[in-house]
Amino acid sequence: MDEEYDVIVLGTGLKECILSGLLSVDGLKVLHMDRNDYYGGESSSLNLIQLWKRFRGSDKPPTSLGPSRDYNVDMIPKFMMANGTLVRVLIHTDVTKYLSFKAVDGSYVYNKGKVHKVPATDMEALKSPLMGLFEKRRARKFFMYVQEYEENNPKTHEGLDLTRVTARELIAKYGLDDNTVDSIGHALALHRDDYYLDEPALDTVMRMKLYAESLARFQGGSPYIYPLYGLGELPQAFARLSAVYGGTYMLNKPDCKVEFDEEGKVCGVTSEGETARCKKLVCDPSYLPNRVRKIGKVARAIAFMSHPIPNTNDSHSVQVILPQKQLGRKSDMYLFCCSYTHNIAPKGKFIAFVSTEAETDHPEIELKLGIDLLGPVDELFFDTYDRFEPVNESSLDNCFISTSYDATSHFESTVMDVLNMYRKITGKDVDLSVDLSAASAAQEY
Repeated sequence: MDEEYDVIVLGTGLKECILSGLLSVDGLKVLHMDRNDYYGGESSSLNLIQLWKRFRGSDKPPTSLGPSRDYNVDMIPKFMMANGTLVRVLIHTDVTKYLSFKAVDGSYVYNKGKVHKVPATDMEALKSPLMGLFEKRRARKFFMYVQEYEENNPKTHEGLDLTRVTARELIAKYGLDDNTVDSIGHALALHRDDYYLDEPALDTVMRMKLYAESLARFQGGSPYIYPLYGLGELPQAFARLSAVYGGTYMLNKPDCKVEFDEEGKVCGVTSEGETARCKKLVCDPSYLPNRVRKIGKVARAIAFMSHPIPNTNDSHSVQVILPQKQLGRKSDMYLFCCSYTHNIAPKGKFIAFVSTEAETDHPEIELKLGIDLLGPVDELFFDTYDRFEPVNESSLDNCFISTSYDATSHFESTVMDVLNMYRKITGKDVDLSVDLSAASAAQEY
């Protein structure tokens, strides 16, 4: 193994696999290693037996749930925006040929104790039970402004410079009430807290436009898509891409020790007495624990059910966002549900996840509001995991460490981390200017 590589990647989580694929396509010599004997790391999908082993020791899953092999239970469940950055990366790299996607049925928001469909356009605003008559009219005007806004066309700006006007000031111009603002900011623009209100409004407007564009791609009930057979398919697809472009994969490599030279720069990785040399290293936080810091904890529940989530129009796949203010919390809660229609469970079975940034050490209590929305549950698991971010200076040690996955049930923050790492490693941006309308990529199969 005494060979030199441009980049060694440790861990086969989704972020690491996307980077490995992108760097291999660029012609870099990449070695990808993992201590596990399977792809996906933290973002793998488990069958029932694997899940029971992980959370309940050697327990055997109940036969009432059906065959173990029919399940693909995501450990980091997330939907993809149909017009979002991850889809652009998939199309840019042509990874779509390894995957099949299906639209997600519904996108909902929790407001005043009830679950409502998220209004995304001026016409949906008029129909939404979220708002009273006068509020609907005000919301419709705001949505029309957002829909018509073009960053490079001042005629659509109505005299407002959105790089200077805050989101709070823009919303105040339309006189929207707090409940409407909650739904727009958290379920449409997908902000995770309310800090965005005092930031320039341009980011929020562009996020809302992305939501509406994604929704328009399928004319369906949500802006999201999701791969058949679960998210575990994504890391494997990018691993295949890397291999096609000459990347080397080694799974089941225990005790990967990162080596540094006298200047403190990474120079290789040693496993089982052999060292592979490298110029740069990419890894998840678990491989360099002394170069990361804890930034939080995710609390999550995994529920097995025999029915869709109530009040979501019998949606077989759905996201419900519970904004922090509606719960009296500091962070949003996310409800993600998928079923046999995406081939992640046997016919008639549904898997739901409730996740949030943990604020206490009691996930059962913290997640109760979300779990109560699920209706009767066949089996329920609770889990927490710590989140880390790098504290090293990558320009000094050539180590590029990903940030742990957050509680959100969509991929936008995940992909931004990958693209930032790519920029630091290569000094350039990934060209994502693909024509999505011409690409057959994220169509339903």
